[in-house]
Amino acid sequence: MTTVLIVDDQALQRLGFSMLLEQQSDLTVVGEAGHGAEAVRKAAELRPDVVLMDIRMPGMDGIEATRRIVQAGGRSHVLVLTTFDLDEHAYAALRAGASGFLLKDALPDELVAGIRAVAAGDAVIAPGLTRKLIDAFSDRLPGRSPEQERMLSALTEREREVLTAIASGWSNAEIGERLNLAESTVKTHVSHILAKIDARDRVQAVIFAYDTGLVRPA
Repeated sequence: MTTVLIVDDQALQRLGFSMLLEQQSDLTVVGEAGHGAEAVRKAAELRPDVVLMDIRMPGMDGIEATRRIVQAGGRSHVLVLTTFDLDEHAYAALRAGASGFLLKDALPDELVAGIRAVAAGDAVIAPGLTRKLIDAFSDRLPGRSPEQERMLSALTEREREVLTAIASGWSNAEIGERLNLAESTVKTHVSHILAKIDARDRVQAVIFAYDTGLVRPA
């Protein structure tokens, strides 16, 4: 059973999300929060698998709440909600450690699938949107840090190829086909890459690839 904490300052919207998720046999809502500070407290208390996080809230916003939840090192993955697919705040939330983002008007099936994907440790941003988002704010990416340089140098040549493919939006099956690797081997490479670059999921791996210049915006 996947547990979910819903964070949104609109009570009616929280109710709508809760009713939708409770209709799923494998999802259960363990709590709700109306602002960031309450979200941080309840995430520590309830330890949900997924925090469905609104970005714009009074007081502590969703970005800071995401940062604190991720830095706490708990089990919770954060899926942020935003109004626009090229929202600067959504990008900031990803850099704060969120596992992905969805639009607030996403279809019910998309929201449910996104929560399940995040709970499984995967990303929920469509490859095209990931590239579009990072391209839009690429001028704000910092230069490669010594720690990033160390992480990048720890990757094998094959792992760099796989990381580049991930940043290009390829699925594991596509990576296997194009690099002539079994999909199980690709999954192993992905696991090693995430561990070496200290990334929680594929979204963070994509950001790392852009940060370090391994991949350049189109």
